[in-house]
Amino acid sequence: MSAMAEPLITLTTDFGEAGPYVAAMKGVILSLQPRARLVDLSHVIPPQDLRHAAHFLEGCLPHFPAETIHVVVVDPGVGTDRAALCVEAAGQFLLVPDNGCWCPAVARLTSQPTVRRLAESRFWRPEVSTTFHGRDIFAPCAAYLTLGVLPSALGPEVKEWVHLQVPAATIERGSIQGEIVFVDPFGNLVTNIPGEAFLALAANPVQIQAGPVEVRRVVRTYGEANEGELIALVGSDGYLEVAINRGNAARRLELGVGDPVLVRELA
Repeated sequence: MSAMAEPLITLTTDFGEAGPYVAAMKGVILSLQPRARLVDLSHVIPPQDLRHAAHFLEGCLPHFPAETIHVVVVDPGVGTDRAALCVEAAGQFLLVPDNGCWCPAVARLTSQPTVRRLAESRFWRPEVSTTFHGRDIFAPCAAYLTLGVLPSALGPEVKEWVHLQVPAATIERGSIQGEIVFVDPFGNLVTNIPGEAFLALAANPVQIQAGPVEVRRVVRTYGEANEGELIALVGSDGYLEVAINRGNAARRLELGVGDPVLVRELA
């Protein structure tokens, strides 16, 4: 692996925007690699929310070019015996804790990632905090990758890692049972029901139940609905969503992650 002329490194954390933590990680990277282009994906992942992080990463990482390096620090297990990983998938690299939050995104890129455990401390900061591996392990390892250090130098390849348990929809003849897995900033309720399966069932009249609420209208895009109308549609990530046009479905319906969504064919 040769040094990168204008390396692209993204940062995703649950650190928020008020503290010094993200800035410290940037300082470590730029001290080693001044030419790095640092892109903030998000620092407002809900604290320690691995499922939220997984959905977020799945929605954005597949759109980045090869040789992008992603540093992901949503790490409730920091300081324990959980491993730190370097994951290579379709030419992209992820520096991540071994907690599974990266797995859905990588599954979109490849079925055969190369996963290594970060074990070579010469690529870490000299002093490693038990509470800030983002600064002391992940950030310097990302910088060293851009300088031409081979991934194999960072540590041994592993064949087992933690898989995050993400619920899958149950698809049966005449019905799909799913749940809300993500609430976006607009209050749209994103489900785990695949859009293709939903549209196939909705070719005939269907009933859509989100928690105790019946959703009566299916649209292709928000602009087809009246302002304030409760609707169902397939979102840009390819899953069924429940939304209120120009409103907040999560707040109005008092629904959130884990609440059930049922689609069933009407007789």
